[in-house]
Amino acid sequence: MKTEQFWALIDEARGQASAPDDSYEVAEQACALLAARPRKEIVAAQQIICDLLDDSYRGPLWAAAYLVNGGCSDDGFDYFRGWLILRGREVFERIVAAPDELDDLPAAREAVTDGEELECEATLGIASSAHLDATGEELPADSFTIRYPPLDPDWEFDYEDAAEMRRRLPRLAAVCLN
Repeated sequence: MKTEQFWALIDEARGQASAPDDSYEVAEQACALLAARPRKEIVAAQQIICDLLDDSYRGPLWAAAYLVNGGCSDDGFDYFRGWLILRGREVFERIVAAPDELDDLPAAREAVTDGEELECEATLGIASSAHLDATGEELPADSFTIRYPPLDPDWEFDYEDAAEMRRRLPRLAAVCLN
C-alpha cells in the first residue's frame, strides 16, 4: 500500500460511514476495508499511520490540540492526531502545516462549544485490528517503526499561558479561550 492508497481508503471509509464526522465509525469502516486487502498492504498501512504520526509530531500542532481539547497529554496528542488523520488528507496536511486553521473546522468549534475532545485512539489500531481480522494473528511488532522527531524548542512553553497562546495561535485562541 502506498500513501495515496491509504488516503483513498480513508476517503472511502468516510463515504461509507453513516456519520462521517464520527471518528470511531470511520475508523471501524477503515478497518473493515483494510482487512479485505492483502496482508502486505495491511502491514504497510501500519507504517503509513506511523509515518503520519511522525510527520505531525510538532509543537504548534500540540499547542493547538491543547487549546481545543482543554489539555493534551502525550497519549492525548496521539489520539488527537488519530482524529486528524480520519478527516482526510487535505484537512490533515492543512492543519499540520497551519494549526491555527483548526478553528475553520466545524468539528473543532463544536467540540469546544460542547466541551468534547477531538480524539480517536482507534485510528492507531486500524492496521493491527485489520490484520487480526484478516489473518487471526497479531500484527508483527517488527513490521513498523515510530521515529518521533524532537519537538521545536521554540514551542516549549507553558500551554496554560493564555497570553502566549493568543500570540501564537490567535484564531484558535479566540475560539477556545474566553
